Amino acid sequence: MKKMIIKNGRILTPFRDIGIGSVIIENGIIIGVETGDVSIADAEVVDAGGNFIAPGFIDLHTHGAGDHDFMDATLEAYTGAAEMHARHGTTYLLPTTLTSTNEGLFDTFDLFREAQKKNTKGAELGGLHLEGPYFAFNQKGAQDPRYLRNPDPKEYMQILERGGDIIKRWSLAPELPGALDFATVLQQRGIMLSMAHTDATFEEAMVAYEYGFRHITHFYSCIAGITRRNAFRYAGVVEAGYYHDGIVLEVISDGIHVPQSLLKLLYKIKGPQRIMLVTDSMRAAGMGDGDSILGSLKDGQKVLVEDGVAKLPDRTAFAGSVATADRCVRSFRDLAGVPLAEAVAMMTDTPARVLGIDHRKGSIQKGKDADIVIFDNNIEVKHTIIKGNVIF
Repeated sequence: MKKMIIKNGRILTPFRDIGIGSVIIENGIIIGVETGDVSIADAEVVDAGGNFIAPGFIDLHTHGAGDHDFMDATLEAYTGAAEMHARHGTTYLLPTTLTSTNEGLFDTFDLFREAQKKNTKGAELGGLHLEGPYFAFNQKGAQDPRYLRNPDPKEYMQILERGGDIIKRWSLAPELPGALDFATVLQQRGIMLSMAHTDATFEEAMVAYEYGFRHITHFYSCIAGITRRNAFRYAGVVEAGYYHDGIVLEVISDGIHVPQSLLKLLYKIKGPQRIMLVTDSMRAAGMGDGDSILGSLKDGQKVLVEDGVAKLPDRTAFAGSVATADRCVRSFRDLAGVPLAEAVAMMTDTPARVLGIDHRKGSIQKGKDADIVIFDNNIEVKHTIIKGNVIF
């Protein structure tokens, strides 16, 4: 019976700082949260050194890190990226695909299953997030246009047959022909639906909500706002996201994809319970500036990393972020001026809730998995603990 006690740290619940206390862990599960100092015989002791003790970060949209991309379809890519993210406080993530050939997608499925079994030093691989290929061409962003298409039952049923047990989330454009029928299939299978890379109008987004689209992927990136059609103005997905209280907005809070002014607006209108922070990181996360590849090494696109972000070579669009979860929390806190506990909640409690895993993840609470990150005032990670095991 493995016991651990994390002591001498300021404990953050989802929305408040309860002060200096101790977290008691047994067999990977939190069995107690106490104020003050607690001693337990035969327990491994982790001294937080007066730093913050927070729930482990949950990243539901990442393509890789540490010079690895999940579309590389190698065991090293999965474990290497998971290890890099763990060093920055992420304890649970959804590896995210890009538009690709179905063969490339199926290779990714096979490697994911293997990586789940062999990943012992990185963030937990909770399931896959499929980003595409059902996107509006006009909002393709850095997605490879060769593979964009409309939902086809023959195709997506084959994908679901090969990967249905590990697909946890699917991002697509709801206005495409066949998208709502596809959404019905995904809802029946319990797969989280997100609007993404979309030209949908406000009205189309409202219909999509009725079909199960409760989230918007990387808000402000590759989604339509107000447009003119034959001189008349039409509201878009941006306005729908702000308007509907039931829609949770995913935000790349690296301070670049969404500038300070919009981070403040997002927080003011939606609040921390309806904002979910993600990295949307590609392989260059945790690395330096220079040339890199978005997607697989075999079939990916060349990108340029500079100014703290990945760009297409012609600098016409961002190509995914190079952020890590600690940077996302730090940037939102500092730029939007929000309390630390709420910035942390947007990277822990909110994603756990929207993915339906909040019964075991997302907060420091008795009975939940002992997924914990210890960091200082600058959100510099000191320890990452996953299910009671010190990973970093």
